[in-house]
Amino acid sequence: VQLQASGGGLVQAGGSLRLSCAASVSTFSNYAMYWFRQAPGKERDIVAAISRGGGITYYTDSVKGRFTISRDNAENTAPLQMNSLKPEDTAVYYCAASYLKPWGNWNPDGMHYWGKGTQVTVSS
Repeated sequence: VQLQASGGGLVQAGGSLRLSCAASVSTFSNYAMYWFRQAPGKERDIVAAISRGGGITYYTDSVKGRFTISRDNAENTAPLQMNSLKPEDTAVYYCAASYLKPWGNWNPDGMHYWGKGTQVTVSS
């Protein structure tokens, strides 16, 4: 399985970006999908997650109401729409996939697959 994350860039505060995560796997619907981010000198933290069927989502408190995770199991994609961006959202963003990790365990350890990061920079 390969995950390709893209869509990062430089944006002013209050702007929007849409990150894409494309998976090369025939059983994409078997995987819960996650977005993490890591700022310089900080740990990699959960941003959002979506269940296998897409019916359940999770957001860390700091992005609730601003970010939206979705998935298209026919297209094998799991985008992250980011609105009202703030300078504190600046980080490298990673998508990840897991088919065994219990829902509710947001630790980055134990993910089965990771995409390469994409840099998001929000200027004030």
